[in-house]
Amino acid sequence: MAATQNVNYHRIMIKEIENIKARQERPRLLLHSCCAPCSSYVLEFLYEYFDIEVYFFNPNIYPENEYNKRLKEQVRLVKDMGLDYRVIGTGHESDAFYEAVKGYEHMGERSRRCHRCFELRLDRVARYAKEFDFDYFTTTLTISPLKDANIINEIGKRLGKKYDIPFLQSDFKKNDGYKRSIELSKKYNLYRQDYCGCVFSKREQAERHKDKIDT
Repeated sequence: MAATQNVNYHRIMIKEIENIKARQERPRLLLHSCCAPCSSYVLEFLYEYFDIEVYFFNPNIYPENEYNKRLKEQVRLVKDMGLDYRVIGTGHESDAFYEAVKGYEHMGERSRRCHRCFELRLDRVARYAKEFDFDYFTTTLTISPLKDANIINEIGKRLGKKYDIPFLQSDFKKNDGYKRSIELSKKYNLYRQDYCGCVFSKREQAERHKDKIDT
């Protein structure tokens, strides 16, 4: 999947927020969250400008008890931050993930396997946002230094056009966003996983750990 290179998505987001402020609006935003730690800074930053609902749809997470653990942490974080936001948690739906990445299982992280996973999750979020009359949708995924913001934003923009709902472009890791998420994770004592989520990333992490021990 080709993506536009050298785009400052953080600057694009700030420009959009300035336009919203100039219109004296407070739009409804559906925020896809991959986990509580990644959402911490994003929630802190966006709450000033949007009425937010958090959508936790991550069928890639393995195993199911890990999914439930991360969802529980998401709910706790929103409560502990004192935010009056609803967290929409779906069922595990792991079959949808395995179907989406079928034929790509052998590929490592940052590959087309991940891109298909992004597409699966953001497609669901965009459809929900359109169905329930949100003004924007976006995702916390761009806060991770291990995720390609170009790919994520290109997918989001394309799905926004498909479902006729604006995708709030972002690169939340910029402007010390990732650093702030680490600080907030410590402040709220959040569970921080050591692998992205899927069974493949879990295996790859275990292999990297084994190689490190062997060397």
